[in-house]
Amino acid sequence: MRQAVSGFAQQQLAGVEKLISGCTTDAERFQKTKPIYEAATGAGLIRGQISKPLGGDATSNFSAAIVVEEFYAVDRTASLTIFGTGLGLTPLMMAGNGDQHKKYLAPFLETKGAPLASLVYTEPTGTANYRDVDGPGIQTTARLEGDEWVLNGEKMWATNCAGWDFKGAELQCVLCKDVSVSKGSNASMLLLVSRADIDANKPGAFVVKRHLESAGHKATSGPHVAFKDLRVPKSAILGSVGQGLDITENAFTVSAAIVGAMSVGVMRRAFEVALAYAKKETRGGGAKLIEHQSVADLLIGVKARVETSRLLTWKALSLIDTVGLEAARETAFHAKVFCSDSAVQSVVDCISAVGVSAYSTEMPLASLLNDAICLPIFDGGNVGVRRRQIQKLFLSEQYQPWAASFA
Repeated sequence: MRQAVSGFAQQQLAGVEKLISGCTTDAERFQKTKPIYEAATGAGLIRGQISKPLGGDATSNFSAAIVVEEFYAVDRTASLTIFGTGLGLTPLMMAGNGDQHKKYLAPFLETKGAPLASLVYTEPTGTANYRDVDGPGIQTTARLEGDEWVLNGEKMWATNCAGWDFKGAELQCVLCKDVSVSKGSNASMLLLVSRADIDANKPGAFVVKRHLESAGHKATSGPHVAFKDLRVPKSAILGSVGQGLDITENAFTVSAAIVGAMSVGVMRRAFEVALAYAKKETRGGGAKLIEHQSVADLLIGVKARVETSRLLTWKALSLIDTVGLEAARETAFHAKVFCSDSAVQSVVDCISAVGVSAYSTEMPLASLLNDAICLPIFDGGNVGVRRRQIQKLFLSEQYQPWAASFA
C-alpha cells in the first residue's frame, strides 16, 4: 500500500509547485490543482476515505496515516484539498441515516469527476469557545419553516466549502444553531447542504465574500462565505437538534490524529532535505556539516521526533479502529498537539542545520515552515482547543491516566 500511494504522490503531487507557479492568488492556484484532484478521484482516493460498509474502500483509520504521510512528504497544499473532503464527509458517515448516506455519498463513491466536501465550522468571530454558556456561541442560525430549514450566517477557513467554481461544494456539513431553542440550551445542529440545494435557491443564497490569502498551503481554498436564507430540506439535518457540537467534536477527534500524520510528512521531508545538504556541504570547512556535532545533534532530534510522532499517530488511529472513539480521544488529542508542535520545531531545526541557504526559494525549507506553522493552529488550535480538551479529560473524576496507554 505504501509503495502504491508513494507512487501516486510522486507522479501527481511532485509537480504542484511548478503547476501553480504562474498564479498570483491562492484562489487561482487552488483551481489549477483540479486535474490532480480528478486523478485522485480516478485512483480511488476519494472513495478510499469512505468506509466499506457505506460503499467505499476504507478498511481502517490506520491506513489513512500511511496515505497522509506519503502525500504530505511530497506536497501539502493539493493534499489538504483531498483530505479536506474526507473530513467533510466524516460527520455524514458518523451520524447520517441510510437515506442520507445513499443521497449524499453517491458522487464521492464514483471514480470520476472532482466532488468536494467540507466541514463548515469556523466563523469570523472564532470558534474555540463555542461551548461557553456566557458567550454568544454559534452565530450561524437555522429556522424551520414548514418542510425546510432556512440557513443564515457566515463561515471562514472551511477547506473546500466554495467548490471549484466558488459557487458551493458538492456537499457542506454546516454547524449552526436552531433559533427556536431557548438560550442556554444546546441548540447546535449540523445541516447537510448540497450543491443541488444551492442551485435550487435564489441567487445570493450562498456567496463568497472574500478569498483568504494564507502564508502556507498556497493552493488551498477556505474562503469567507455567507449563507442568506438558504433553504434545504427538513431531512437534511444530521442527527437531531442539540447534537451538532458533539458530532463535530467526534469528527475532529479523528482528524486530530490525521494532522499528526500530516506533521510526520512535513518533518520527514525537512529531515531528508537537511540531511542530504549536511552530507554534501562543507561550507568552506574541511569536513562535511554532518560531521560537526552541533549539526548532527539538531538532525538527531528531528529524526527522533519523526519516529515518535509516527508511532503516536499510528497508535491513535489504531485505537480508534480497535477500542473506539471514546477510549482513543486522549491519544488522538496528544497526536495533534505533540506532532504539530514537533513539526514546527523540526523544520526550524533543519533550517538552523542548513544555515542561510535554507532561506532561498531554491530550497523547500522556508515553504515547509509556512506549511508547518498551520498545523498547530488549524483543526482545533493546540492552545485554545486541543490542550483544553486534554485538560477536560484530566479534570474528570473518572479519568484513569494510563487507560489509553494500555488499551
